[in-house]
Amino acid sequence: MTTRSTRGEANRRRAWVTGASAGIGAAFARRLAHDGWDLALVARDRARLKSLAAELQHAHAIRAEVFAADLTDVAARAGIEAALADDARLELLVNNAGFGTMGAFATLPIAQEEAEIALNIVALSRLTRAALPGLMARRRGAILNVSSLAAFQPGPQNATYAATKAFVNSFSESLHEELRGSGVRVMALCPGFTRTEFQERAGIDVSGIPSFAWMSAEAVVDAALAGLRRGDVVCVPGASNWLLSNVVSALPRAAVRRVLGAASKRVLNR
Repeated sequence: MTTRSTRGEANRRRAWVTGASAGIGAAFARRLAHDGWDLALVARDRARLKSLAAELQHAHAIRAEVFAADLTDVAARAGIEAALADDARLELLVNNAGFGTMGAFATLPIAQEEAEIALNIVALSRLTRAALPGLMARRRGAILNVSSLAAFQPGPQNATYAATKAFVNSFSESLHEELRGSGVRVMALCPGFTRTEFQERAGIDVSGIPSFAWMSAEAVVDAALAGLRRGDVVCVPGASNWLLSNVVSALPRAAVRRVLGAASKRVLNR
């Protein structure tokens, strides 16, 4: 689907946002549209995407394209990869699509865990690979990979999600070094508790999380774009989240693992 065109479109920069129908992805889309970016919006929910595209084009006179696709589906993902690779106006890819699961790994449906890996790792890697040659040829642009505070420690009862996000951090940091001097930047964004649909979909009980620990999706996006402008490699939005990530990284791994294991069991047994 394409929305109305605007004058000078060929010279306008475009951002692709996956998981754009809600939460952090929708907040990225709204902020980028406000800043004058044309958009390509990717998610499974076509109706939500069309509504968002209409809202943004009306409010900001930008051009938006909607790509309804399940990125865990090989054929659907291949279509997005091809479109990304062919987009001469691409300057920013926000790999935001992802989901988490909660519970003892041995009890969770393995097909669901495999889909989580396919979306959080495989799709992110393949879309990054599709975007990079064009960005490198033009010697400008950025890839922003949405990770999580969970990337900094093991995640008992949240094992697959934490592992996928640890991959995202390592992958992003490695690409940052590979691309040094190329004009293309890669950054991992590691938000903590953010007010979106994520926790509900993952089945996470957040009733015991204090209000000060939460950030809005809009605040996360503001921090991410500021970090990208600074040239950050890993961006942890929020002072308390940043402090926690550094404390956890400094503590013995075994101690962190035991504490988190005990805490996660208490949460699940409520």
